Amino acid sequence: MTGRRDVIKAGLATLAATQALPAWSAEKSKEKKDKDKPRPPPSAPLMTKAVPSTGERLAAIGVGTNNYSPTTVDERAARREVLAGLTAAGASVIDTAPAYRQSEQVIGELLSDIGNRKQAFIATKVTARDGNLAEGVAMIEESMRRLRTDVLDLVQIHSLRGVDVLFPHLFDLKRKGRIRYVGITTSDIGQHDAMVELINTQPLDFIQVDYSLGNRAAADKVLPAALAKRVGVLINTPFGGRRDGNLFSRVGGRDLPESAEQLEVSSWGQLFLKYVVSHPAVTAAIPGMTRVSHLEENLAALRGRMPDAAMRARIEKYWDQNFDG
Repeated sequence: MTGRRDVIKAGLATLAATQALPAWSAEKSKEKKDKDKPRPPPSAPLMTKAVPSTGERLAAIGVGTNNYSPTTVDERAARREVLAGLTAAGASVIDTAPAYRQSEQVIGELLSDIGNRKQAFIATKVTARDGNLAEGVAMIEESMRRLRTDVLDLVQIHSLRGVDVLFPHLFDLKRKGRIRYVGITTSDIGQHDAMVELINTQPLDFIQVDYSLGNRAAADKVLPAALAKRVGVLINTPFGGRRDGNLFSRVGGRDLPESAEQLEVSSWGQLFLKYVVSHPAVTAAIPGMTRVSHLEENLAALRGRMPDAAMRARIEKYWDQNFDG
């Protein structure tokens, strides 16, 4: 990798520094008069956030790996570049699942080949359908084998399937040092109340939920509950998903609003990510990334200024007025 990629390979120090911003303008951008206005350099530190239960700091963007089952040599090489560049830049979160076809196997092989397992934060998932604990136990052991690790950083009960039988097992594995963090996931608004109940009654380290500028349902109950109980939050589909559709398709070819300059962003993707990771409850967003160009573009959202609460409200209003409906 050359240019910006060399910077990623060199590695970056982590830092959590945000700045409040002036008011957001709802005006559409005209042709920019200051295209050469300085942006945060690629060598600027990445914003990090603390895991509430331990204080461990994580770069606020990781990689989702639903599409990590490459079918060609070139695709595999591209995935390898992402995983190598991720940790070299100072980021670490890699989210996977047994259901993601060959994702776990490929990640395990690539991290072993790269030699960066210790720098990676691996999150995977488990289920116990119909309360079948044996299924969940076997799934975790198989995940460890595929990922080539004796310790999983985070195991999440996927879609709350089997929480009653899996929680005792996961907390036992945590006590034994085979799991560092325990969590739950949902992408179903119908499970939000159940998720809030578990946040309030279980010693969770993390939850994972869908949330984006176009899908803010989790902000009603789930994110406030996680913030109040000091539970970490991973965000999937920060660029849109089943509920809100792909956000890029909704903005089409439209320019960013002029006030995007205040956030030091150069793309809609960076704006979408800054909006998500600036939420006080969010620990990290995990967009899918299959090429190093995706990684470079997305990590740029962790540099420069971040929106404060007032700016976030103005961004929401701008989106709703221009793209919602």
